[in-house]
Order: sequence, then structure tokens, then C-alpha cells
Amino acid sequence: MEALSGWLERYVLPIAAKIGSEKHLVALRDAFIGMLPVTMAGAIAVLLNAFVRDFPSTYITSGSWYNEAEGINVITKFFQPLISVNGLVWTGTLAIMAVVFSASLGYNIAKAYNVDPLSGAIVSLSAFIMGIPQSANLSLTLGEALPKEAADIITTAGWTVDGTTISAGGWGYFPFGAYMGGTGLFTAMIFGFISVIIFAKLMNKNIIIKMPDSVPPAVSKAFAAIIPGIAGLFVSGTIYFLFEKFVGMPLIDWIAESIQKPLLGLSQGYFAVFIIVLLVHFLWFFGLHGTNIMGPVLQSIYGVAMVENTNAYQLGDAIPYKWVAGSFEAFVWPGGAGVTLMLLVGILLFSKRADHKTIGKLALGPGIFNINEPIMFGLPIVLNPLFMIPFIIAPLVTATIAFFATAAGLVSPVVVNVIWVMPTILSGFLATGGDWRAIVLTIVNLVVALLIWAPFILAANKIDPSDQA
Repeated sequence: MEALSGWLERYVLPIAAKIGSEKHLVALRDAFIGMLPVTMAGAIAVLLNAFVRDFPSTYITSGSWYNEAEGINVITKFFQPLISVNGLVWTGTLAIMAVVFSASLGYNIAKAYNVDPLSGAIVSLSAFIMGIPQSANLSLTLGEALPKEAADIITTAGWTVDGTTISAGGWGYFPFGAYMGGTGLFTAMIFGFISVIIFAKLMNKNIIIKMPDSVPPAVSKAFAAIIPGIAGLFVSGTIYFLFEKFVGMPLIDWIAESIQKPLLGLSQGYFAVFIIVLLVHFLWFFGLHGTNIMGPVLQSIYGVAMVENTNAYQLGDAIPYKWVAGSFEAFVWPGGAGVTLMLLVGILLFSKRADHKTIGKLALGPGIFNINEPIMFGLPIVLNPLFMIPFIIAPLVTATIAFFATAAGLVSPVVVNVIWVMPTILSGFLATGGDWRAIVLTIVNLVVALLIWAPFILAANKIDPSDQA
């Protein structure tokens, strides 16, 4: 085991560390992290509506708590103002997630290149918006055909009448439901990188408009960004134009269908989930923050699926994805990476080592809130050959149980992005929109993880701490 650890530390660890510090991946990761105030506000709005609108409407359909005349239960009616506010919050957060992300990504890319972050955010946002189709088609199907006179009046006004269908098209509309949510995230990502990297490289090469020293700094900074900003945006606009001209469809539609959709489809397979969990914990074993290093993958693929699920849940549509970013935190590593909450419980139950018991007592409080750095570096688990095995195996087993339970419909998919410090059991319940079966699944995974950790805790009792030092 020590030989394997040495080989991995010598040859694999430097590569993993280099990937984890690559500035473009760090910018992508930080862009998602920077959106937390918005994503959590939207998630809370959706969660509140689940409890005051969706649950009562599902379970209260008659009796004294149901108003037959108005066709609504008294709980939902009472909370109608809150439901409306929640809808507005959702509209300005998760419904336009791609718009918010484009600004956040541009800011962080510019920051990585040491140029003005605000200008980078504006360039990225503009580069994304210009690629959104601005036409809208509306249609209305009637119960029977209109009289000729009525049809002629509608046709003269510019609409089309075809039998029982009235339709019209218009320009100057941004269909935010189609492009500004999860569907547009990949386009925002691609053109955020294209436009802001061009902007940043020109800034760094001083291809700018230089103002006299007497000009206020804010004005000087704005003028310096003009040429790089124009270059980044015109390159983006040219790509959009040429693609639609020669391919015959908007680039954002092609990206969604040809890149984003296949990647999301692959992410729903068990093998993809298995590899993600394995890599996260493999990196953690060497003291690298595996969740952060894998963040670009977790958020750019599973995070997109998370947004799509939340938006579908808010609108009452069918939930499109079984496995999303929130599934990992709710079911795979409750208590922190490696399901270390159960390691702490196991230490308090089975350990005879005073040093382990002391650390276990100190780390239990943070562990309940999924903060496991005290146990990771205090026990330690990092570079500990004995604990490497359960640290990796336990989450792989919990991922397997949770994946197939969700795929089989034994528990609802995750639809709400719950803050990561939410205590386990409660986290899964809230993340699934209040599915009580999520509590059962979480308890099963915790028990299984404890059984995996227990033999290694008992084995550690036979190791003299002075020999391990």
C-alpha cells in the first residue's frame, strides 16, 4: 500500500495539482461559485412553493380545508402573495441562469488574466445575448374555423389563418424560457471564453486606447477596454452569423442539441457517476480538494441538469434528469466526502484510541453540517493507507445505491439546490421537494457506510499511534 501511495504521489499527484490550478478551469469553477446568492435564492423560492403550493394542491383536494367554489385549498390561497413573490424571484434567478452565468464567467476569466473584471463580465454577457434568436412564433388552435370575414380581418393584420389555427411571428423577442435557463449555459460558457480571452489578450498586449494621466482612472479604464471589447464581440458576432448562414440554424440551438444534450445524456449513466465519485475521493486522499477540482465537470454538466430539473419542477413539467449535481451531496457523501460522518460515529462507538476519540468528538459538530476538514487533516485521512480503502469504497457504494434507487423510481430525483451545509437526512428530503423516501435512502446509505468504515476503525485500534507518526 505504501509503495502504491508513493507511486501515485510521485507521478499522479503533480498532474492532478496542475489540473486543479489551471486558470481557465479555476475561472469556470469560480464562476459557478460566484452565482451562489442567485442560485440559492431561486432554490429557496422553488422549495417554498413546493410546501405552500404543490404539496397542499396534491394532498388537499376535498374536505373542510378545500374551497370547492374556488377550486383551491385554504393553505395555498392564504400563501398566494408569497407564491407570487417566489415566482418573481425564480424568474430573476434560475429562469435566467445562463445570463447570470455569462457575466460571472466573464468576470472570473478577466480576473484570471489580470485585466478589468467588470469589463470582462460585460463583454461575456453581450457575447451571449447576441447569440439568442430574437424571433417568436405564436399559434392558437380554435374549436372551429373562423368565418371568412373574420379570417380576412386577421390576415390583413399580419397574422396567418390556416383552418382552425391562427399563427403569427415577430421579431425583437427574447424567449428566455428557451435559452436563458439551463439550455443556454453551454453557449454562455463557450462564448464567454472566446470573447473574454480575446479581450484579455489584447489588453495584456496593450492594444488599447491610452488616455493622458490627467483623465480620471474610471474613464481611462473604460477607454482602454474599447478596442479589446470590440474585437471580442465582433469575433463572437461573426461566428454566430457565419454558422447560421452556412448551417441554417442558430448556433445556440446546435450547441444545445449536438454538445449539451449528448453530454447530459452521458452524465445520466452509472459509469459516469462512478468515475466522478472515484476521482473526487482519489484527489481528496492526497489532500487536494477533489470536489473543487472536479467542480467544472460537476457544475457544467450536472449543474446544468440541476437547473433544468428545478425549472421543470417550478413550472410543473416532467422532471428531465434522474441524476444532477445535488444528488451527490444529498445521497453520495452525506456528512462530507467519504461519508466521514459515519467514520466519526464509528470512532465514538468502536475506537479504543484516545487520539481518535478526541478528534472524533471535536469533528462531530462540523461533520453534521458536512464540514469534514477537521477529520480529513486531523485524524488524518489524507495519505493514510489504512483509511484510503473505506474513504473511497464507502461513497462508491452509496452512489451505487442512490443511483439505482433514483433510476428505479424508488425515490424522486433531486429538484432543489439545497445549501451544502444542510445537515444530512434533512438535505435529501428538501432536495427532492419533500419526498419522505429520500429520508429512508439517506439512512440506508449512512448505515451501509458505517458498516464499511467499522472494520478499519477496529483495525486502527491495533496500531500504536507512535508507530503511525
